[in-house]
Amino acid sequence: MKELGDQALDHLREVAQEPDLSGTRYELGEEVARGGMGVVYSARDRELERVVALKVVAAEIADPETVARLRREARIIAHLEHPGIVPVHDVGALPDGRVFYAMKLVTGKRLDAQAREVPTLGERLRLFLRICEPVAFAHAHGVIHRDLKPQNVMVGPFGEVLVMDWGVAKHREEPPASRSGAPPTPRPASDHDTAHGTVLGTPAYMAPEQARGEVDRVDARADVYSLGAILLFLLTGQTPGRTKASPEEPTRTWAGPARPPAALPSRRLAPGLPRALEAICGKALAPDPDGRYATVDDLAADVGRFLEGERVSAYPENAWRKARRFAGRHRTAIALVVAYLVMRIVLLVVARV
Repeated sequence: MKELGDQALDHLREVAQEPDLSGTRYELGEEVARGGMGVVYSARDRELERVVALKVVAAEIADPETVARLRREARIIAHLEHPGIVPVHDVGALPDGRVFYAMKLVTGKRLDAQAREVPTLGERLRLFLRICEPVAFAHAHGVIHRDLKPQNVMVGPFGEVLVMDWGVAKHREEPPASRSGAPPTPRPASDHDTAHGTVLGTPAYMAPEQARGEVDRVDARADVYSLGAILLFLLTGQTPGRTKASPEEPTRTWAGPARPPAALPSRRLAPGLPRALEAICGKALAPDPDGRYATVDDLAADVGRFLEGERVSAYPENAWRKARRFAGRHRTAIALVVAYLVMRIVLLVVARV
């Protein structure tokens, strides 16, 4: 019998791991992405004649807990109808027994790659504000993401910003009503919180309490910390407790024993940034949750105030700083007044001569 070569064996393994879509409305396309919980494929929906993304539990990890997490992720996303969150179209089980859900196929670039193409400070801050919007919406519906990082943010070809991968998201015990007055998202029957001491997330972007496995203390302020780390990355290419981070450098989502987070340096967080903007990052990244912004809206409001040249809550100002900020905000008007005064003085001197 002729033995199969390594290349042929690899091909057979890939074919064996592909989902069986026979009897469904979908035709399998190419693999799009692979994560810790599942594989995403492109697929054609024959009923609606459109291309969608199918997230399927990976064959090698199709255990009951992973299956439950995938179903739970689909339910969470389905309740979060927001332009910055990918809509779910369908959920079910394939003939091979694996669970899947269908969603909009997202095109574009991950934030860690897109960041290099955003040239100005103002554009980066406005991009950050668009990331905050779906996260704040999720919080208003009682959902905490718990794995916010540049690799989980997509920027589309028309500037759309989407927060992806809600696989380790959790519901707060008592979710508040949304700002629009809509009732909070119901807690799915299959939902279960991570056991105390188990760490889920990405180390470089995790809040300290989350890194220590203190599940009961993880609330919306943990996402505020992660957003602060994303803001720092957008502005400097760094993450808390680390030096330069390459945009292509992978950060792994992991589950394991708790470990203490890297401490923030005692020196300036980002020496090249304006002090007020550095203070915003510092407050979002406070080791103690009580020292952070209470909500994502509060963080976004301070970034918005910085963009408008207004005083930010995270940065106390003395008279000199207020004067500098006023001058920066009204530099054109001040320049015109100064030019006018100089011209008047010159005319007076000429007239006397």
